[in-house]
Amino acid sequence: MLIVGLVLAAAAAAFHVFIFALESLKWTEPETRKIFGVASEADAVTMKALAFNQGFYNLFLALTALLGIGLTIVGFATVGLTLVFAGTGMMVAAALVLVLSDPSKLRAAAMQGTLPLLAVIATAIGVAIG
Repeated sequence: MLIVGLVLAAAAAAFHVFIFALESLKWTEPETRKIFGVASEADAVTMKALAFNQGFYNLFLALTALLGIGLTIVGFATVGLTLVFAGTGMMVAAALVLVLSDPSKLRAAAMQGTLPLLAVIATAIGVAIG
């Protein structure tokens, strides 16, 4: 079950790297504006600095989880699993903040939070039975 948890954590990290790319690298592109519901290029330009910063938050969460996975694989289980739980746990927390602050963002929060939640559950079960 631990392997399942690590695979789910890697998938959650990959999704957050994708979000980083959208927010920090492609924010003003029409496809990205549509995904995030930004009405115009002018609005996107106005929000660009905030999106750029937010994208890096997503990247850092992903890197935390990925570093944890790597350390776990090479035998540093305590620090590795701590980082996996920290990265994926904060992803779940961010998804909860999103939906609690704006219930209309339930779909986005589910996309953002489902994989890391499953990773936390599977990893915790793997640790418990391991």
